[in-house]
Amino acid sequence: MLRKRTSKKLVAEINVVPYIDVMLVLLVIFIVTAPLLQQGVAVDLPQASAKALPPSEKEPIIVSVDSQGRYYLNIADQPQAVMAKDALVLRVSAELQRTPKRKVLVKADKEVNYGTVIGAMVLLQQAGAPSVGLVTQDDAATPTTKTAKRAPASAKG
Repeated sequence: MLRKRTSKKLVAEINVVPYIDVMLVLLVIFIVTAPLLQQGVAVDLPQASAKALPPSEKEPIIVSVDSQGRYYLNIADQPQAVMAKDALVLRVSAELQRTPKRKVLVKADKEVNYGTVIGAMVLLQQAGAPSVGLVTQDDAATPTTKTAKRAPASAKG
């Protein structure tokens, strides 16, 4: 009996459909989580022309003041929770002792009383901040573009 030799050819195909499915799932995850990554309290920033601060390796300490004059701290355990003045000073002081070169900024709603903003700067000065910056919104920029202006924390309250 003669057997006919059949050569089986290997099929070198890659099924890319599962990879596309995984990429689409990852895309949806990033689209959903990206807006959640921005921490802080929504405030209506005043507009001013100022240069942006150079980027640093650590996130700056940001004290937010809403339109009712309540204080929030971005490095707190719950950034969306209102901070008492004493707790704010203690938390910022502890953080500045760990990283003394860290930038300190105040982000206040444009409708808030000027005295409340100065009060926040005085609290930060009591916590040991050598200088405090004010976060503003650029005149020509979109509402999501923010710049910061440095100001010494030498206010007396």
